[in-house]
Amino acid sequence: MSNTSKQGKLPFAPGVFPALVTPFDKDEEVDESAFRGLIRHVINDVDGLVPCGTTGEFPYLSVEEQKRLVEIAVEESQGKPVIAGTGAPSTRQAIELARNAKEAGASACLVVTPYFLHPSDKGIYQHFYELAQAVDIPIILYNIPQVVDAYLPRTVVEDLADIDNIVALKDSSGNLTYTMEVLEMVQGRIDVFIGHDEVVLPALAGGCSGMILASANVFPEVWQRVFQAVREGDLATAREWQMRVQKLARIFCRHGGGVAVKAALNMMGIKVGRPRRPLKPTGGALLHETRAEIQLELEKLGKIEIQSSKFKVQKGAVEERFGDVGLTAEAIRAAGLRVGTGSAGEEPEWVQLDLVAGSKAGPLGDAYAYQLTYPLHRREALTTILEPNLTVRPPTLILPALEQKNLRQANMIYGPTQAAVAKAIVDALEQGVIPEAAMSEEVMIVLATVDPKALDRHALYQNVYAAMSKAIKRAFGGP
Repeated sequence: MSNTSKQGKLPFAPGVFPALVTPFDKDEEVDESAFRGLIRHVINDVDGLVPCGTTGEFPYLSVEEQKRLVEIAVEESQGKPVIAGTGAPSTRQAIELARNAKEAGASACLVVTPYFLHPSDKGIYQHFYELAQAVDIPIILYNIPQVVDAYLPRTVVEDLADIDNIVALKDSSGNLTYTMEVLEMVQGRIDVFIGHDEVVLPALAGGCSGMILASANVFPEVWQRVFQAVREGDLATAREWQMRVQKLARIFCRHGGGVAVKAALNMMGIKVGRPRRPLKPTGGALLHETRAEIQLELEKLGKIEIQSSKFKVQKGAVEERFGDVGLTAEAIRAAGLRVGTGSAGEEPEWVQLDLVAGSKAGPLGDAYAYQLTYPLHRREALTTILEPNLTVRPPTLILPALEQKNLRQANMIYGPTQAAVAKAIVDALEQGVIPEAAMSEEVMIVLATVDPKALDRHALYQNVYAAMSKAIKRAFGGP
């Protein structure tokens, strides 16, 4: 690749640029050592660095902190270009930050659309025009309507593209219609970087020159493979790699950007601390369920060691598996209760369902009522419903076999598992596997063992339905 873009005015080669997070220590002070460590982590797999952007929490940084972070990035860049985030709501401050970036050694500056007090289209043009006249550094326009609450108008971009030191646009909107219209309007006069991790492949295929991404802090080598594959015309390979990281890309884009990226980096042992207040690493910006999903996706990518997924599965005779609900094997046999078991799927959506069914006027009815009155801690039984306010018959309780340790695990039980059990019961009634008389005379308890690492709700639903159908047939002697 040449030292300049094949099109436009970019003074360095486009490619993969991480929108660096800003590490903070426990006192919320900039952690310079951690910042250097982060850069050293990514530098061999990227084409340049972008400090003090949205992912870097730039609105929470002082002018002095921003300048120092750019200096460190330049020192650690190994000669690769540094694009300094210098966005500000006012023209005067944007000029100051851009001059500081130039003094610190930055190769270009990234300037977001003026925010909070929204100027007119003419005011936006004037903002960038005055900035370009005041500083001697290449300028990259920055469109991110998710946080600015306004698009950088396409027509304004078209006009700004004629200014000599406005060299590129970063589009983080994720709106490919906007991206393609800008590419058509600027006609190669400036480069366009994609800044939305979920649409990298289609954006590159459509004509974007490179990418500036939050997720490039975590897996820059993946984006290099996508980038190179697109350049070589190998869209199948590019698509394969995009899909491998699509879920993480979606999480990073939709759950606080730098908040989620910091969580991933910390899990990987690259300590970057917490976000600055008012951002929160959990309980608002990032739910515990989302953190669990990040962890599992990092395991799939080989970024962190796979935590053991071994868990206790009930073995032996089915009659011996219901001790937790107060039913011994002897009591089940003495009362003539029906039992059945079924399993289906592969890790991590493997399931096993154990079923006991029988008269409500007996030990099973007592066990059913006891579970509703005195639920097990972290294993609370739930009534099986087909839809809101419509319980299945025979009345059925689902009891998690394993403790639900986080919201994600609970959602897998109180979601696709519950729905699939209900559907299997309804279908078994229609097929005559469960006799009609059982609807009013019997109750059922299902002991559900679901892999704690289950993530795919659709696959889990299918597996639970298959396992429950097997258990019903074995319990009721159906075909």
